Amino acid sequence: MRTALAFSLLISPAAAWEFSASPICTLSDSSAAGEIIVTYDPAITEYTITITLPDGTWPDGRIFRMAFVNDRPINIQTDRFTLSPDRRNLSVTDRGFGNVLDGLEFNTRAYANLDDTTVGINLTGIGSAITAFRDCPAAKLS
Repeated sequence: MRTALAFSLLISPAAAWEFSASPICTLSDSSAAGEIIVTYDPAITEYTITITLPDGTWPDGRIFRMAFVNDRPINIQTDRFTLSPDRRNLSVTDRGFGNVLDGLEFNTRAYANLDDTTVGINLTGIGSAITAFRDCPAAKLS
């Protein structure tokens, strides 16, 4: 089943990336593979990325990784992540998200991984939403 999560987005039609500036800057996408939400809260100057599994739970793991692939590949990893009580949501919060934003904007696919669970994220069509997120009225984002 976990392998199916990784590849289900590859065969699913591309969903539309969405941007909202209220109440905080939010970039999101939802598909059969799961949901991804990136936020920036200017009141506390923090970014958060949350990846929600549609079924199942994130496993115990020590290192969360994201690989952005295509024209400008980027690999990031951290041990500073949290899981929701039901273990369906994995979140990473930080004050700097330049590599994440670049990875989303300049590539066509991303893979979020913790232990033996990998979620494939289609970045096709993110262009106007990521531009709006970076230009969010709440704050100019880098």
